[in-house]
Amino acid sequence: MGNRRAIRQAGFTLIEVMVVAAVIGILASILMPQVRSYAARTKISEAVLALTNCRNIIHEVYLSGSDIPGADNWGCEVERPSRFVERIRTTDEGVIRLTLGNEIGDLRLAIHDITLAPLNGSGQLMREDDLGTPVRRWRCGATVDGTDVKAEFLPSTCRG
Repeated sequence: MGNRRAIRQAGFTLIEVMVVAAVIGILASILMPQVRSYAARTKISEAVLALTNCRNIIHEVYLSGSDIPGADNWGCEVERPSRFVERIRTTDEGVIRLTLGNEIGDLRLAIHDITLAPLNGSGQLMREDDLGTPVRRWRCGATVDGTDVKAEFLPSTCRG
């Protein structure tokens, strides 16, 4: 009798492959919504940075005691300042309204507003009586000011 070697089959069975595919499918269905939300929050954070210049101008106007320029006359209003921002506008009191553009790529966010409001020492919206005093605090993302983006997409520093 000759030497016979045992031939061993290598590879995975169909059942093993199906189990791995099912596990990958379950993990993907759980993680994908979280990844989309994370991407949306990243884009919103980038857009909120566009408010910085306008915030500085409004602070300087109140601090200097100059006349309040009125709606859309603060000198920081702009169209298309960044990829995800459609426009930046201001109100009479200096509330900044940022409108997100369609390029944000998410219908939950496109053409929605984020606001940044200057507040005085008592936590109220700055008014003409506050001229000559600094802006004590900024309220970002409050629905009372006109923000209509869900808080879950706003940066933690911009949730009212």
